[in-house]
Amino acid sequence: MARGFLRIYRTYNMVDKNPVIDKVRTLVQDEGLIKNLKAVHEISGVSTSTLDNWFNGTTRSPQHATIAAVITSLGYQEEFVKTKEIDVEKERKVGLAWLEKRAEEKEKSAPAKRKKKANGHAAPSMKRKYVGERREA
Repeated sequence: MARGFLRIYRTYNMVDKNPVIDKVRTLVQDEGLIKNLKAVHEISGVSTSTLDNWFNGTTRSPQHATIAAVITSLGYQEEFVKTKEIDVEKERKVGLAWLEKRAEEKEKSAPAKRKKKANGHAAPSMKRKYVGERREA
């Protein structure tokens, strides 16, 4: 996925930063290491600049492996907890309708497409015209 784009999901919305950053910040604070990111780096292997970018910088969605390295080095484990029962077939239908709606919205907002290249050459409307001086032989 290209940088600078925010992926939108039907069942998970992230406005500014991934909430896991706040959770990890809280764990680091609870361990008394928020002002000593070098110590976190030394025990986890995650660079201090990465940690600083999570907590104070521009990182919006850190890599899962990096998050796991920090939390496990602090003695925590990741846990998945089921919070509700779902009807898979119903959710598939709702999900498909949501994807179709998003595709329609994307199509409406997309700019007009350029002409495709033919045989590797630029389309006639895309060819550069000579604008320099003419030379005589």
